[in-house]
Amino acid sequence: MSQSDTEPTDGTHAATQPHSPSSNVTLQSSCVQQRQHVTDTDHQTHDHALHTNLKRGMESRHLQMISLGGVIGTGLFLSSGYTIQQAGPIGTILAYGIGALIVYLVMLTLGELSVAMPVTGSFHVYAERFIGPGTGFVIAIQYWLTWTVALGSEFTAAGLLMQRWFPHTPTWIWSAACIMLIFTANALSVRFFAEAEFVFASIKVFAICAFIAIGMLAIVGIIPIAGYEHAPMFDNLIKDGAFPNGFMPVFATILTVNFAFSGTELIGVTAGETRDPETAVPKAIHTTLWRLVLFFIGSIVVMCALIPWRQAGVGESPFVLVFNSIGIPYAADIMNFVVLTAVLSASNSGLYASTRMVWSMGHEGMIPRWFAKTNRRGVPMLALCAAMAGGLLALLSSVIAASTVYLVLVALSGLSAVVVWIAIAYCQIVFRRRWLAAGHTTDELKYRTPGYPYVSWAAFILCTASFVLVIFDKEQRFALVAEIVFIVICYAIYYVQAWWRRQRLARSSADVREDFADNM
Repeated sequence: MSQSDTEPTDGTHAATQPHSPSSNVTLQSSCVQQRQHVTDTDHQTHDHALHTNLKRGMESRHLQMISLGGVIGTGLFLSSGYTIQQAGPIGTILAYGIGALIVYLVMLTLGELSVAMPVTGSFHVYAERFIGPGTGFVIAIQYWLTWTVALGSEFTAAGLLMQRWFPHTPTWIWSAACIMLIFTANALSVRFFAEAEFVFASIKVFAICAFIAIGMLAIVGIIPIAGYEHAPMFDNLIKDGAFPNGFMPVFATILTVNFAFSGTELIGVTAGETRDPETAVPKAIHTTLWRLVLFFIGSIVVMCALIPWRQAGVGESPFVLVFNSIGIPYAADIMNFVVLTAVLSASNSGLYASTRMVWSMGHEGMIPRWFAKTNRRGVPMLALCAAMAGGLLALLSSVIAASTVYLVLVALSGLSAVVVWIAIAYCQIVFRRRWLAAGHTTDELKYRTPGYPYVSWAAFILCTASFVLVIFDKEQRFALVAEIVFIVICYAIYYVQAWWRRQRLARSSADVREDFADNM
């Protein structure tokens, strides 16, 4: 975030200058126009999104389920046992608690930006305006890469999960079926995408709630569980001490938890296609923390109470272990279905997020503008095809170059979400400063980040610390190095591209002057 990055390359980015009086006027006018447009959507439900022809087809219930669907994935259902085995019961609960706090702070800062400026592809648009056009380009590429790599892994997972029921069919057939299903859901309309995500996420939420409820009944002895003659209660949580493997594994787990919680920021991407974002966005944000605490920490507590922590990561999913111990029939098949819906949900959200980021980059002129074209249903089909192509390339790399290209992509995508969080928090700090400098008051904001500036700076510092302190984790140190190199490359691409455009413009201007002189 160098000073040179805050300088606009042309007049369209004048609002990014931090001390220009004209920037305050531009910012004020932009925000007033956006708030007026949001008000108008109450009466015109099919109005196009601000400065675009993307349709506002999502409602508050969609937004809340999308935010949950983006977070609850295979990590909780399959990999949580490994996390418990590394950090111990109390250490895992502590790590998830800290992770939930960090993501909640980020969501509070994102809420103010999303309500004031409900635009699709919000992260890089905010970074472009409040940090600099170069950073906006980097954030767009980072977020696109995060979901593109996720798409490749989810398509593979879908095929593998179907092998349980159809062991004699090739994996690629089911992966292809998943690809066609998710592509169709996104191609029909934003409303169809939202309804599909609502259904997928609802299944996951129901499964987690059932797991916690049944598990708590077993913990207090109302439901018998194999291996216990009396109520297990919570003895397993502290039987071997709070941190049986020391505190360093807890720190490494916090880094993993931050990655697991990536996806909540999808609320910002959807704001430009949500009806009445002034109401829907804050509501979705305020329900995020307690739901994350309930679903993640509640599940972890049940697992740790009913399964000795040393056995939690061995063999199969902790969910299956608990259901089998309680005697629920077809537990493995039930969880296989739930995990399959989690995969479909993640790929559905991932394709949507990747598509909107491609569309937004085209809309902002970072890539050819025809990527921003939409059809009569408001779907950016060219951007959708480009996003799906990226997911298929990631899938291909996972098969052909899993130990080289795909390994680097996975490393980059893991930290990219944290980089986006850092940018969100910093953008909100700059936005509020400019808002007040323009003569406005905080009362004029439809939604305000509570506890500003302490909450905003806490989000920025904690996310930055999560990024930098990865260097102390040997297993993830490669990811940090790869991410830093990738960021430098992205900045270099942007500035080379900007230089080339200036040179081309200068040559065109010179040709025009020569033609004019010849005609004289």
